[in-house]
Amino acid sequence: MSYNYLGLVNEVNRRLNEVELTTSNFSTASGFHSQVKDSVNAAIQEIDQEYPHWPYNFVEQEDTLSTGVSRYSFPANSTVVDFETFRIKESDTLNNRTQKLKVLRYEEYLERFVEQEYTSDTSLYNVPVFVSKAPGLEYVLSPAPDKAYTVVYEYYLTSVEMTDSTDVPKIPEIYRNVIVDGSMYYAYMFRGNTQDALVAKEKFQAGLKNMRIVLINENTYVRSTMLTRSQRSTYVYRLAS
Repeated sequence: MSYNYLGLVNEVNRRLNEVELTTSNFSTASGFHSQVKDSVNAAIQEIDQEYPHWPYNFVEQEDTLSTGVSRYSFPANSTVVDFETFRIKESDTLNNRTQKLKVLRYEEYLERFVEQEYTSDTSLYNVPVFVSKAPGLEYVLSPAPDKAYTVVYEYYLTSVEMTDSTDVPKIPEIYRNVIVDGSMYYAYMFRGNTQDALVAKEKFQAGLKNMRIVLINENTYVRSTMLTRSQRSTYVYRLAS
């Protein structure tokens, strides 16, 4: 069975002794078939929300800066941004080296650097040294850049709802049974079958636990880059729920 939206939906349909969908009628599915489609998306969303730092949702972002501009928006698909990873990328053209940015509290930015946003004095511009999390979905650099440097940072994707039959989840295929078990829970709940729903929920939670053990607890890369609890509260920001 293909590992895509249609394949996952039909795996749930088979377990429930329902007629399977095809690529021809998938988009127009109605009734309980439509609920099964919703169940698959609900299971994936719950997995993604269980832990925002799943390695499969990791992304490295590059933004090209504009001279004199301090504020930049996060990608629309970001849910968690790690501010400890911000750095200016080396450029032979601009004659600058790679430089890790220091995290500066926004209140301190307002006290020390906010003037750069309201002045035409270009002498205030330089290679950015600090990055701050602004109240909105954006970050602020100080000093404001004097050249079109490239800033690099790391973030984690928000959960994306599948719509087309050929859409493929970001969750590794080895965990397809976790998705299906979660989908079974929601499908049973749609039917009002709470007893079977609770059994499916137990299997789903056991699968989630195994995913955390393999992908998080035993992932040396994640361990090496995760912040301590006290640091994370300051420097790692969850942008969406």
